[in-house]
Amino acid sequence: MMKLRHIISANQFDKKTIQKIFTIADKVQSKNSYSNYLKGKIMSTLFYEPSTRTRLSFESSMLRLGGNVITTESAAEFSSAAKGETLEDTIRVINSFADVIVLRHFNEGASEIAANYSKVPIINAGDGKGEHPSQALLDLYTIFSIFKNKQKISKEIDLDLTISMVGDLKNGRTIHSLTVLLSLFKNVKFIFISPKALDIPTYIKKVLDEKKVSYQEISNLKQALSISDVIYQTRVQKERFKSLKEYKKFKNLLIIDKNSLTLMKKDAIIMHPLPRINEITPEVDNDPRAIYFKQVQNGLFIRMALLIYLFDKEN
Repeated sequence: MMKLRHIISANQFDKKTIQKIFTIADKVQSKNSYSNYLKGKIMSTLFYEPSTRTRLSFESSMLRLGGNVITTESAAEFSSAAKGETLEDTIRVINSFADVIVLRHFNEGASEIAANYSKVPIINAGDGKGEHPSQALLDLYTIFSIFKNKQKISKEIDLDLTISMVGDLKNGRTIHSLTVLLSLFKNVKFIFISPKALDIPTYIKKVLDEKKVSYQEISNLKQALSISDVIYQTRVQKERFKSLKEYKKFKNLLIIDKNSLTLMKKDAIIMHPLPRINEITPEVDNDPRAIYFKQVQNGLFIRMALLIYLFDKEN
């Protein structure tokens, strides 16, 4: 297990590193021993795209660990980027102000570029339609926390579940990162549910093929509801479409509503990285299988754990 300097991609993680981070996340919840762990450290949240959960949970994590935060939201509009400054130069500058940089950018691969110019750790908080590794970790942690209690997970951090990924699989970076993480577990089976135009990218399918992970692609959500342990719903990414007309063509195709609940397993779960638009109706929220707000809480624990992990010199 190599210590990671930057958190850029789900491809960086192996089972041992995941277990390490999950163990820290468990400790964060059970005791207050990390309250001053990052005292004197400063985190910069540099967001070129809008965010609520990711930015605030990273900032809350840093503050809870005794550190401080400097931030810019809508950096593309309100930072020197509006004057034409390159990302490379921005990173070189922020190095002087912060001990860790959490970056969200509209260009796929931006975090990897930033890491090449940064003297401090870079955490990818979403890069266009590329990846979102911290979201994938909190999603996986949520799955483990639920199914461990249902005795479907072995002590050796393994899974035996059918996971249905639903929605805009082409542009959904949370889907991309989570699929890569889940592919580490040999007994996971995937069902990818989307319109043909929004299929899971070829490079993700290549990863699954190389690891001999079972998957199928369908367009009908009802076909998967009765056989899925996890239904991971996502919104259609309006900001990735060239026209409103094209977006509206796909917006209402895959909806989870009260009728969907009657078709699901009793012990299945419904997840969503949020924000949702209309792809899960509000009437679903009170069903005990709907755990997307629990995901949000786990985001705090995992992001605290990631910061502790990055600054743990003994790790």
